[in-house]
Amino acid sequence: MTSMNDRAESLADELEELADEIRVQVLTVGSARVIDCGVHAIGGLQAGLHLARIGLADLADVSLINGHMGATIAVTTDAPIRACLGSQYAGWQVQAGKFFAMGSGPMRALSGREDILKQLKLTEDSTCAVGVLETRKLPTEDVIAAIREKLPATVERLTLLVAPASSIAGTIQVVARSVETALHKLHELKFDVHQVVSGFGVAPMPPIAATELAAIGRTNDAILYGARVTLWVNCDDAIIDEIGPKVPSNASKDHGELFAGLYARYGDFYKIDPLLFSPAEVTFVNLKTGRARTFGQTDAALLRKSFFGE
Repeated sequence: MTSMNDRAESLADELEELADEIRVQVLTVGSARVIDCGVHAIGGLQAGLHLARIGLADLADVSLINGHMGATIAVTTDAPIRACLGSQYAGWQVQAGKFFAMGSGPMRALSGREDILKQLKLTEDSTCAVGVLETRKLPTEDVIAAIREKLPATVERLTLLVAPASSIAGTIQVVARSVETALHKLHELKFDVHQVVSGFGVAPMPPIAATELAAIGRTNDAILYGARVTLWVNCDDAIIDEIGPKVPSNASKDHGELFAGLYARYGDFYKIDPLLFSPAEVTFVNLKTGRARTFGQTDAALLRKSFFGE
């Protein structure tokens, strides 16, 4: 089986070849290849779709479709656990001096420091490492060194793709987390996520915000109040009946308020109820029994308020 990092590196190589066409910039910083998808580079829709696929270790298709609120980001995967929890989940907080970024991508599986990777046996070995950084700043040589310290010495090549949420590419890669948020919520609820065979999710693409804080608010709202996810599973119906109502975002005490308002009220991202971070609506299709059940619902009024101030 090809490693997640090898798959992601091959796709990053394709992105480099298309750099001029899709408006990204390829740099060498210290011992790493850095691909700017939206910090100084203009980036765009194609850069965002590539960025999201790389974040999913090229184990999922990401596309733009027409939805009820316009551009909608769709994710389709037959390898949901590896793609979403082994790679896409932003479980690595990259810090070095004043630099901070939310780190995702298959490089996490090489570092293997997160509990979720150990619990689900998602660690791997590779001579290359690929990561996605959500930040407004390009990494410096010190940041590269700090990342390499947490990777195996056998890693020869490091590729980092960078974009803030307040860019076209960055917005796409964040909103492409519909399936990932459902799976992570299930894992937190002690559901055996290995029973999930396939996943499909859609979420509306918000207008690109002028500031990072506003962008974080809109992209989170897109998931919390607009994402619809379908999961094909093999388990007993009784398990779905019990856990299903707890999965969508409306199961959280913080549901019903725009994310920007929650952030302002708590003053700390990590004080917001962690069980809020899940799709608005989740459908389980049970391959074992042929039964399907849907939990939660989208909220068009809150989305319009978030996206357009209506």
